[in-house]
Amino acid sequence: MSKQIVTEKDVGYIAKLAKIGLNKREKELYSGQINDILLFFARIKELNTEQIEPTFFEGTPSQHFHEDVVMPSLPQNIALGMTGCREDGYFEVPGIL
Repeated sequence: MSKQIVTEKDVGYIAKLAKIGLNKREKELYSGQINDILLFFARIKELNTEQIEPTFFEGTPSQHFHEDVVMPSLPQNIALGMTGCREDGYFEVPGIL
């Protein structure tokens, strides 16, 4: 790698903001990987793409879209019967806050 764009200190700062504990080896590894990715993008940016038409779909759009078809859904009693975690006609899930 020829140019250091993101340092281990940068990775440590981002990890701290994300509340992720990283050791020295991980900071070194991730900063190297991030720099490799950024340098690859810089190489792509240097390519002449003037004659290349932009593409929005791989293949034809018909491969990506289909008609919406209304179908009957699973009855509530069957869906709730598949779990032991239910209360008053709803799935019971743990609170997140």
